[in-house]
Amino acid sequence: MRILHTSDWHLGRAFHRVNMLGAQSEFIGHLVTTVRERDVDAVVVSGDVYDRAVPPLAAVELFDDALHRLADLGVPTVIISGNHDSARRLGVGAGLIGRAGIYLRTEPSACGTPVVLRDNFGEVAFYGLPYLEPALVKDEFGVDKPGHETVLAAAMDRVRADLASRARGTRSVVLAHAFVTGGEASDSERDITVGGVAAVPSGVFDGVDYAALGHLHGCQTITERVRYSGSPLPYSFSEADHRKSMWLVDLDADGAVTAERVDCPVPRALARIRGTLAELLADPGLARHEEAWVEATLTDAVRPADPMARLAERFPHTLSLAFDPERAPDDPDVSYAQRLVGRSDQEIAEDFVAHVRGAGPDEREQGVLRDAFDAVRADEVVREVAR
Repeated sequence: MRILHTSDWHLGRAFHRVNMLGAQSEFIGHLVTTVRERDVDAVVVSGDVYDRAVPPLAAVELFDDALHRLADLGVPTVIISGNHDSARRLGVGAGLIGRAGIYLRTEPSACGTPVVLRDNFGEVAFYGLPYLEPALVKDEFGVDKPGHETVLAAAMDRVRADLASRARGTRSVVLAHAFVTGGEASDSERDITVGGVAAVPSGVFDGVDYAALGHLHGCQTITERVRYSGSPLPYSFSEADHRKSMWLVDLDADGAVTAERVDCPVPRALARIRGTLAELLADPGLARHEEAWVEATLTDAVRPADPMARLAERFPHTLSLAFDPERAPDDPDVSYAQRLVGRSDQEIAEDFVAHVRGAGPDEREQGVLRDAFDAVRADEVVREVAR
C-alpha cells in the first residue's frame, strides 16, 4: 500500500505579515497532483489542519476544496486533529464525510477503532490518535497523573489490543500528533509542555508498522517506522534550512517500510542575515538573498537611522528586523529580552524567585510553579476550544 503522509497545514496562518493562503492553495493542488500521478492508495494528515480553533472562512473554504478534490480521486484520506485545531469543530459531520472516503478522527475515545483499508496483500488498519491534551483526556484513559507519555501510552494500549484481535498479518499505521524524543523543534510550534516535559519516547509506538507523526515542522526520521512529515510551508525563520516535503511511504506485504520524500512548492526562499547595516548593504555575497524573505539582525553598537527602509532598498522582502549589538554578556546594556532568549517560563519564574528572595525555589516550590503553568496552559486550551 502506498501512503502519502503529510501534516501541519496550518490553514489560515500568515508568515509574519504575508498572507499564505495562496501558497497553501498551491500546496493543496500539489498534494492532489501527487496523489494522482504517484498512484497513492491512502492519504494521512497528522493534525493541525488549521492554525487556530476558529479559523477564518477562507481557510475553511480551502479545506473544503481539498476534501472535495481528494474525494473525487477516490483515494481514502485519514485526518486527525492537532493541538491547534478544535477537535469538536473539525469533527463535525465526520460520519457523513466518511461516506466519501474522508475519515476524520478527532475523538480520543475512538483511538482503538481503526479505518480498515485493503490492498492486494490484505488489510491495513489506520488508527487515528488526535492530539491528546493530558488534562482533558486523563479520565478517558484512566491515568492518575496526566502527562503526554501516560495518555499516549494508554491510547497505544488500545491500539495494540485491537490489533491483536485482528487476523494475523494485518498491517497497521498510527497517526499521532505529539513531540517525540529525538525530534528537532522550531520556533513556530506551540509549546505543549506538561509537568516540565513535552516529549515522549518513540518506543510508545512499538507494535505498529508505521507511525505518521505531526506537530514538529521539520521533516524528520525518528526511526525507520516513526517519522514526521513536517509542515508543507515555512511558518518561522527558524525553518530557513528546512526542506519542505511529504513522505511517500510504501508498506509491503510483510509490513516493511520504504519511504521517499516528495518536495513541496516553495513560495519564496528564506534567509537569515546578520551584521552591521553597512555590512549587509555592501556584502556582495548576500546578493543571492535579494529576492528572499529576509530576517535581518543588526549588530551595530548604536541603532542606525531608518534601518528597515534602508534594508528594503536592497532586500525588498525584509519581514523581520532585530537588534543584537555585540556586547559582553555582563554588559549592563544587554536587554532583558536578550537575557531571556532560550529560557522557559518555568526557568524565568525560578530566576525571579531567586532574585527577590536571594535563593531559588526548593523542589516543592518548583512543583507548585510547574503545576501553575500547566493549569494556565490547560485553561487556555479549554477556553480556545469552547469559543
